[in-house]
Amino acid sequence: MTAFTALRATLNRWRRSVLRALQFRPLFGERSQGRLLPHTRISPSTCIEHEDRLTLGDHVFIGHFNFIEASGGVTIDEGVQVTHHVSIVTHSSHRAQRLLGRAYADWPAALPHWTPEGGGEPPPPDWISGKPLPKPARTPPPRPGWIAGPVHIGAYSFIGPHSLIEANTRLGRGCIVCAGSQVRGEFTEFAVIEGVPGRVVGDSRRGDEAWLVRHPELLPFYEAWAGDGAGSPGVSGRSGRRGPREPGR
Repeated sequence: MTAFTALRATLNRWRRSVLRALQFRPLFGERSQGRLLPHTRISPSTCIEHEDRLTLGDHVFIGHFNFIEASGGVTIDEGVQVTHHVSIVTHSSHRAQRLLGRAYADWPAALPHWTPEGGGEPPPPDWISGKPLPKPARTPPPRPGWIAGPVHIGAYSFIGPHSLIEANTRLGRGCIVCAGSQVRGEFTEFAVIEGVPGRVVGDSRRGDEAWLVRHPELLPFYEAWAGDGAGSPGVSGRSGRRGPREPGR
């Protein structure tokens, strides 16, 4: 029994290694909007819908089992980390589905007296043949309750596991979305966002400050993407010294 268990343990470890290497290991090298991204990695287990509407920067990492629905446009800037089991969506249909019921699938054909052709007076006949021209097509009215809009995630932001980024969301650079958060709306750069719904609970530069004080040689790398924001609120200039703290901190 001991020898059999040892054999199975070896086989299972080998099987996991093979599957990870062949099916789940993210590899460097992607392309987005015609631009080559040599330092970007996306796990093969991540599902991306409407990838033609997804714009990626370089140095992006998108881990395992994420869902990105980009029909309304998703922009993920340089250096963003999307961990695992994260959903990024650009539309929400659940309210429209409940309001319309069975009419949802056929909308707007379910509306009384609605036709794809335009109403009003018929257009004048073709001036050459004299035959009547078809009425111009009407723009379908939006489904009631339908929400749609783009998502923009700023450079070097971090999206924690099991988070939801909803339509019409914009995160500034350097944001941290804590695990399990539901995020909708606009958030300033360096915001730490937590909860359902997500709210700002801190400034990501506070956590970076201690490292930059101990390792001032890292400050040029930090400032290369953080720009002027690198000196506030806790780190001042290239010396790596602590700046003035906010009242009550």
